Amino acid sequence: MANNRATKSGFAAEAQRKINSKYSEELAQECLEWVKQITNEDFSTSGEMDNFYEVFKNGTRLCRLVNIIKPGSVKKINESQMAFKCMENINAFLDVARSLGVPAQETFQTVDLWERQNLNSVVICLQSLGRKAGNFGQPGIGPKEAEKNVRNFTEEQLKAGQGRLKFSQPYGSLKQACLFFFMAMPKIINGP
Repeated sequence: MANNRATKSGFAAEAQRKINSKYSEELAQECLEWVKQITNEDFSTSGEMDNFYEVFKNGTRLCRLVNIIKPGSVKKINESQMAFKCMENINAFLDVARSLGVPAQETFQTVDLWERQNLNSVVICLQSLGRKAGNFGQPGIGPKEAEKNVRNFTEEQLKAGQGRLKFSQPYGSLKQACLFFFMAMPKIINGP
């Protein structure tokens, strides 16, 4: 778990502070309230990092969540508190989240949650899953996803559009742009 690691120092500590600064208690609280609504379980919905970590650290609640969204998606939820069993739960949740349509860039690594390395990425994943939940008959969170808006143009419309748009460089040519830039440079540096 998170307390099995040595305290970070130097660049590592600075990097961890930067990661932690991105964490939003409001978004975390929204995620916790959404999970509580879907799972019907009783737990604190405070968005503080410590509470968020405690609620999700062993992955069992995450597995129950995706099993409600898509029944039977996680075959076996490990109730053991042994590290590798908890990490199996988290991995099972991540696999199902991806299969439900959560993009890979909005998921997290197991250690982000288990070792408390990046709880913000866990929030992002839950927010993304919350947007997908509506597709499975469950209440969602966050903004509604945009729907596809395909536009079909005729060949005639495309040709008409090409005649109207002529993309050119603002100074006519790259040579003229460079000349203008170098002539204006002393005025920019020294002032008018």
